[in-house]
Amino acid sequence: MKTILLGVSGSISAYKAADITSQLAKLGYNVEILMTKSSTAFITPLTLQSLSKNPVHTGVMMEIDPSKINHIELAKKADLFLVAPASANTIGKLSTVALALYPETPKIIAPAMNTYMYQNPIVQRNIGILKEVGYQEIIPREALLACGDYGRGALATVEDILQTVMKILASDNKE
Repeated sequence: MKTILLGVSGSISAYKAADITSQLAKLGYNVEILMTKSSTAFITPLTLQSLSKNPVHTGVMMEIDPSKINHIELAKKADLFLVAPASANTIGKLSTVALALYPETPKIIAPAMNTYMYQNPIVQRNIGILKEVGYQEIIPREALLACGDYGRGALATVEDILQTVMKILASDNKE
């Protein structure tokens, strides 16, 4: 069974992590979840724990088992790393788990933020840096955003996210 490490960051779209988790689990993936503190204001860890059947990590430096370093163990387990939603803040400072991933582990970000934040040259530069080191971006949709603006910044559809994950893992199996 493939393990997907799902990073959930602070965005109004964080509630969609429940659907992503549920769908991935139904497809037979083991989903381990890493939540930023900000994301817990939008969706509870208990919701994602119930859907994934795994403990949710809200503090990667909390060492549950003293014989293991939590953020390193999470990175080692991951067959794919997905951040959905990926806020501008998270894109700018990926966690210690992301830094500990094996270089060959597929990495995906699915940004979700206000249009002007997404278009900001700093955010675009940060996304560019991630792409240079092997991350794939699932482009956000154009839509009416929670803030009332219309434009690119809405989290990609759950279907698009699932298709991208399955495609990457299927091509990974062929190598």
